[in-house]
Amino acid sequence: MSTGIRHSITPGQCRAARALLDITQPELAEAAGLGLSTIVDFEKSRRDVSRTAVHAMREALEKAGIQFIAKNGGGPGVRLRQ
Repeated sequence: MSTGIRHSITPGQCRAARALLDITQPELAEAAGLGLSTIVDFEKSRRDVSRTAVHAMREALEKAGIQFIAKNGGGPGVRLRQ
């Protein structure tokens, strides 16, 4: 497993990805193997969560069909893979 900036996602990307997939916070928590409070707190920027937790969220969302788009001057984003 590689680590680093590539595996970072923003709270906004997480919310947008869930919206595209039409899944709830509890559904993401279950898919990622995390507690619901971790998802809620991350999405609301209430507290920092571990890299491991962010990686688990990203992996679960990617497995469900999300592709994360890097910042690269245009701002971070998400889209559904075809």
